[in-house]
Amino acid sequence: MEITDLISPAAVIPNLRATSKKQALQDLAKKAAEITGLHERAIFDVLLERERLGTTGVGNGIAIPHGKLPAMERLYGLFARLEKPIAFESIDEQPVDLIFLLLAPESAGADHLKALARVSRLLRDKGVCEKLRGTDNADALYALLTESPASRAA
Repeated sequence: MEITDLISPAAVIPNLRATSKKQALQDLAKKAAEITGLHERAIFDVLLERERLGTTGVGNGIAIPHGKLPAMERLYGLFARLEKPIAFESIDEQPVDLIFLLLAPESAGADHLKALARVSRLLRDKGVCEKLRGTDNADALYALLTESPASRAA
């Protein structure tokens, strides 16, 4: 599972202007609705439901909100770089400025977990995160997200 399987250039938001976790999730749900063709409210509700189980703010300024929807046909990812960090109830209590949203079909099972693991591995790389924070160009963000680990190491 590669990031290119999850995200398209249209799914990158280089300067999300959100002032709260709820607003960020609403804005991401709206963008996800445009990309997936599913209803914005259904996406937002799934994301809120998941947040009630426990925060998806994984620390170091990163959040990976995710959810499963019955009408979803495949895995979808969206990436947002926030204009200003926001409180996200993260496990390290630090504000979040990088969000990778992951949506999956209800039947996804292991594929959903593999995708979460892949995104998590990518965003644990401090060098990648520094570069993501260093640009607000959507094409550059997409290139950084989809760069192969081998070429990153070079």
